[in-house]
Amino acid sequence: MLKIYEIIDKKLALTNVVKPKCWIDLINPTEEEIKMVINSTNIDKDIIIKLLDKEELPRVEKRKEETLIVLDTPFLEDKNHKHKYKTNPLGIIISEKGYLLTISLKEQPFLDYFKNSEIADFKTKTKTSFILQLFIMIASIYQKELTSINEYIDNQEKVLLKSTNNKQLVNLLNVEKTLVYFITSLKSNEIALEKVAKGTIIPIEDDNLNLLDDALIETKQAIEMASIYREILSSMTDTYATIISNNLNDIMKFLASITIVFSIPTMVASFIGMNVPLGKIGTSSNSFILIIFVSILLSLIIAFILKKKNML
Repeated sequence: MLKIYEIIDKKLALTNVVKPKCWIDLINPTEEEIKMVINSTNIDKDIIIKLLDKEELPRVEKRKEETLIVLDTPFLEDKNHKHKYKTNPLGIIISEKGYLLTISLKEQPFLDYFKNSEIADFKTKTKTSFILQLFIMIASIYQKELTSINEYIDNQEKVLLKSTNNKQLVNLLNVEKTLVYFITSLKSNEIALEKVAKGTIIPIEDDNLNLLDDALIETKQAIEMASIYREILSSMTDTYATIISNNLNDIMKFLASITIVFSIPTMVASFIGMNVPLGKIGTSSNSFILIIFVSILLSLIIAFILKKKNML
């Protein structure tokens, strides 16, 4: 998909013409769209193709006429699992001819804030503030999802205390994998941001210093949050794996004890069912009630012994 935006009356508006100072947004583009952008901007095709690689790592790179920035953004891998995330590279090309390109295999919903003119002082002509605002927004997205993950972990904690199966544990392992992706991507984004902060690749003006500080703070905070939650989750999964095993052992122990208690009447009935003379008990009219009483009494005694030994 190809969309082209330009500033009209201080707001972004869609246009069909590629010209300097415009913003070109490419989302999983077709060959025809890539060819159209290349012919209009003279940007090297290899750069665009490279940015469409899902394994592309975050970095900042200066070329002859283009500045290339790659950032990792989170995306939901499986809608059936609320917190099963991976990361996806977002490529940004700043051309010395005045073009601004964003390239991604997947749609980046947070870019709608720019497209809908909800970001103050956004200009496609001055690219530095746009890049720094991108860093801030991406870090904020990570933080928002990390907060949601923390709430999910707290909710699962109550479930796991009584659980005897591995389903919840597997869900937590998926969350832990998400946190690994987040930490790796955030640290790579931080390295890219620190390279931008030097001002050697993209000029940092005085009015951008506050944005730069905010971007650094938000990114570091997101890294710290992800690291803390991962440590908590790692310790939690180990602990609750043991708890689940113990819960299962308790159930098996209870079932074994109940089996022993209920086997007593069966044993008594089996003995009496043999062709063995029982004397007065066998000829008494109350023999059935007496046998039932003895069976119950023996069962209660065995149950009391098992309870006292914490086996029931």
